[in-house]
Amino acid sequence: HQGGLAERKTMIDRNHKLPVSHQCLLLGLARSTAYYTPREVSPEDLALMRRMDELHLEHPFAGARMLRDLLRPEGFQAGRKHIGTLMARMGIEALYRKPNTSRRQRGEEIYPYLLRDLAIERPNQVWAADITYIPMRRGFLYLFAVIDWYSRRVLAWRLSNTLTTDFCLDAVREAIHRHGCPEIFNTDQGCQFTSGEFTGMLKAHGIRISMDGKGSWRDNVFVERLWKTLKYEEVYLKAYDSVADARANLTTYVRFYNERRPHRALDGKTPDTAYFAALASAIRAAA
Repeated sequence: HQGGLAERKTMIDRNHKLPVSHQCLLLGLARSTAYYTPREVSPEDLALMRRMDELHLEHPFAGARMLRDLLRPEGFQAGRKHIGTLMARMGIEALYRKPNTSRRQRGEEIYPYLLRDLAIERPNQVWAADITYIPMRRGFLYLFAVIDWYSRRVLAWRLSNTLTTDFCLDAVREAIHRHGCPEIFNTDQGCQFTSGEFTGMLKAHGIRISMDGKGSWRDNVFVERLWKTLKYEEVYLKAYDSVADARANLTTYVRFYNERRPHRALDGKTPDTAYFAALASAIRAAA
């Protein structure tokens, strides 16, 4: 979508003896970007998608017809079919605020939801993850994040211009490298998360897999709250000009969110304080 990304993509030599996947790693690119040419989106559609994203956060039950009817009084004249096409491109659907991840491949295993009535009492007991749409001035990205359910702390995140599995895997690997393994990892039933590559990595680390019930976005409610907070306090206030601009601003916001932003659900503590204080207490108790 943007110059910095395009410049790094031009550095990929498809005739080099080094595999393209290794070249992407050295350049700091998701593998998918090497095979993806962004399609132009009209300024009118970008404005429409931005407003659709806002309405979807407020009314996750709204399908294409309701979004059309909500948008018309605001001057948007798009029809139901066009709105449905843009919803698919954004990866959102009614009642299930997910980036096109409800469409899974045949044969992929679905795991039960393990968090219902489970007391979440400590950090690294449960992690949760999801993907969301990030509008920019000229284009859009997808953001994947891993959070600790107990403390709401963002443990790792990645940006991508495609809905592939690799950028999700990169973030999970970083979270495990930095913080160890959770007991349970919760996601939706999307194709990125039901893939053998994703579930296989979790199983290899001895992590139990939990998945939201179909159509139940509230099963992953703390990630949904993160998206709403992040978008209203950061994304909707900015118009990112490039991938680098989006990454820099989101880095600053996530640091603020973790280190300085108090949470009412945490009795006014920050996610960092809740996470690290509880870990220290557990270490002292085990000594």
